[in-house]
Amino acid sequence: MKIAVFSARPYDRRFLDEAHQCADLAEPAEFLYFDASLDVHTAALAQDCAAVCVFVNDRLDAPVLHALHALGVRAILLRCAGFNNVDLATAGQLGFFLARVPAYSPEAVAEHALALVMTLNRHTHRAYNRVREGNFMLDGLLGRTLHGKTVGIVGTGKIGLATARIFKGMGCTVLGHDPYPSPDFPPIGTFVALEELLARADIVSLHCPLTPDTHHLINATSLAQMKPGAMLVNTSRGGLVDTQAVIGALKARQLGHLAIDVYEQEGALFFQDWSGEIIDDDAFQRLMTFPNVLVTGHQGFFTVEALQEISAITLGNLDDFARGRACANRVVAA
Repeated sequence: MKIAVFSARPYDRRFLDEAHQCADLAEPAEFLYFDASLDVHTAALAQDCAAVCVFVNDRLDAPVLHALHALGVRAILLRCAGFNNVDLATAGQLGFFLARVPAYSPEAVAEHALALVMTLNRHTHRAYNRVREGNFMLDGLLGRTLHGKTVGIVGTGKIGLATARIFKGMGCTVLGHDPYPSPDFPPIGTFVALEELLARADIVSLHCPLTPDTHHLINATSLAQMKPGAMLVNTSRGGLVDTQAVIGALKARQLGHLAIDVYEQEGALFFQDWSGEIIDDDAFQRLMTFPNVLVTGHQGFFTVEALQEISAITLGNLDDFARGRACANRVVAA
């Protein structure tokens, strides 16, 4: 059985190959790795493949799904938790086996959220550059003690819970909001309405999926409800945040700091080297001009442990497909 792996980076090859060596699959599998992301122009690379393995910025809209189906592809393996890039209705109509990795080392993303907060709050990135140039002045590096501050966690799934535990351990007051409240959250913090969380939190950290209901959850209205000078952190999905509204809030000094590991137009940027090119994205370039903005390139998941889990679960999903058995990680249209 051949599997076309799109958006494959060297680390994807390494960890999928390692997982493959340890897996007891129903039938032999051959992974074909492609650097290219999946779209209507690259779908033909999956010729003669029974399955495709894709990541967050691969496109699986109706035209791509029809093209894959015509090539004989019958399974789509998402090596990520989110599936907002998939046309679920079309996938269901065509009878695709669609499975994801619902959870993998939630602490990896939670720890990265903390790293973003600590870096931006204590200006570690700026201090690093200064010291390398022999500048040991502290002016401009003043931060705030996180102990005693209020942190709002929007989305209390596994990653949100892991993030809440970290901040509680640092002596922060933790607030949470989730339309589907986790029973594991009350020992850590207090559930409140979103409006109250935004008004009280010194730091707002987003950990919810991207759905039609959460698209641009952070917009001009919600930013105006935030505590003036608060920090916004997004390590979840870029589409949760209205970039233009955030730029406006930063310019108005309503939003004090912004730390993002995801960006709503990241598909054209992230996981690529653009260091020698002009980035033709005015909104992203405007964000990069603010000294109180920190951006990383969707690396929250990027730990050895997380990649091992992603690969192992992906191979398990593939085996479920090959054996024709029920898959706990299958995704179907609502």
